[in-house]
Amino acid sequence: MKAKRLIALLIVLALTIISGCSLINSEADNPLEDQNITNEEATEDKETDEITEPTEEPDSQILPENASIVYMTKDISPEGLIRIYEALGRQASGKVGIKVHMGEPGGHNYLNPDLVKDFVRSVNGIFVDGNTAYGGRRATTEMHMQAAEDHGFTAYTSVDIMDAEAEISLPVENGKHLKEALVGSHFKDYDFFVVLSHFKGHSMGGFGGAIKNMSIGFSSQRGKNLIHTAGTRDTNSWLLGGYIQNHFLESMAEAAKAIADYAGENILYINVMNNLSVDCDCDSNPADPEMEDIGILASLDPVALDKACVDLVYAADEEKSASLRRRIEIKNGTHTLDYAEEIGLGTQRYKLEVIDD
Repeated sequence: MKAKRLIALLIVLALTIISGCSLINSEADNPLEDQNITNEEATEDKETDEITEPTEEPDSQILPENASIVYMTKDISPEGLIRIYEALGRQASGKVGIKVHMGEPGGHNYLNPDLVKDFVRSVNGIFVDGNTAYGGRRATTEMHMQAAEDHGFTAYTSVDIMDAEAEISLPVENGKHLKEALVGSHFKDYDFFVVLSHFKGHSMGGFGGAIKNMSIGFSSQRGKNLIHTAGTRDTNSWLLGGYIQNHFLESMAEAAKAIADYAGENILYINVMNNLSVDCDCDSNPADPEMEDIGILASLDPVALDKACVDLVYAADEEKSASLRRRIEIKNGTHTLDYAEEIGLGTQRYKLEVIDD
C-alpha cells in the first residue's frame, strides 16, 4: 500500500511540473493575454507611440516598419544647427537654395540670421523665398528685398526672390485639387534645397513647418492663390473668405509633394522650434510666445518632421502650450499631415533620435 501511495504521489508531482511548464510557455507566447489586449491592438498602440527616446546604442535598434528618423537637439545655436544638419548624412551640394521666411516687417519671431549664418556659409547657400499673395510689405520683389535687408538676411549671403521675373509649373501627380504647382522661375536654377523652417502657429494652417514652408513658400503669387482656393482661382479672393479649410490643407500637401517629387534626394528639412507664437512670421503684429523654446529638429521626411514637432508641442507644459494647441485644433491643422501621408509625401511614423551628449 505504501508503495502504491508513493507511486501516486510521484505521478501527481510530475503532472504538476508539466502543467506549470505548459503555463509558463503559454504566457511567453502571448504576454498580453492577462491584460486582455490583442496583438492587433498592441500593434495599433505601438504605431501611435511615435516619440521614442534613443538608447545608448541607437544603431542597434530596429526602426519600426515604414518609419522615418527625426533628429533633435535642444541646442538652439549656430553650432547646434550645423550638428543637426550633419546628423542627416545628406550633403547639400551644387547651387544650394536655403528656403527661409524673411519675416513680415513689424514681426519679430522669424529665424534670426545670426542663428543660421554659419550653416548657410558652410554649404555656400543662398536664401530664397517667394513674394506674398495677401499684400503686406513683401508683395513685390523690391519690398521683399528691403525686408530681407532690414532683417539682416543680406548681410551673410545673397537673397533670391524666386518669382521676381516669372513662374514655372511643376506637375502634381494624382492631385485631388491641384494639377500643377506654380513656383518662381528661379526654382530650376538650384541643384539642392534646404527647407529651413521656423515652426510656429498659423492663422489658417493651424501650424507652419516644413510642409507649409515648401508649399506656400516656394509658390509664386498665383501658385499661392491656387493652394488657398484648392485649385479653383489664381487670384487672392480667398482673403474675403469662402475657401474650404480642409481643401486648403490638402492643397498645401499636394503642392509640397510636387516640390519633393521634383527634388528627389536633393532636398532636406530642418525645423527650428523657438519663439513659438500662435501666429506666423507673415503676421506684422504677432502674439508673443507663451511657451519655452524646444530645440532644432531635422529629417529627410517632411511629414515625420512636422509630426514630431506637433507632438513636442503637445508634450510641453499644458498651460503654456494651450494657445498653440488650440490654434492647431481650431484649424484642423493635423489634417495636413494625414493627407500628406495618404498621398505619399512621407509618414507620420517616426523615431526621434536626440543627438545631444
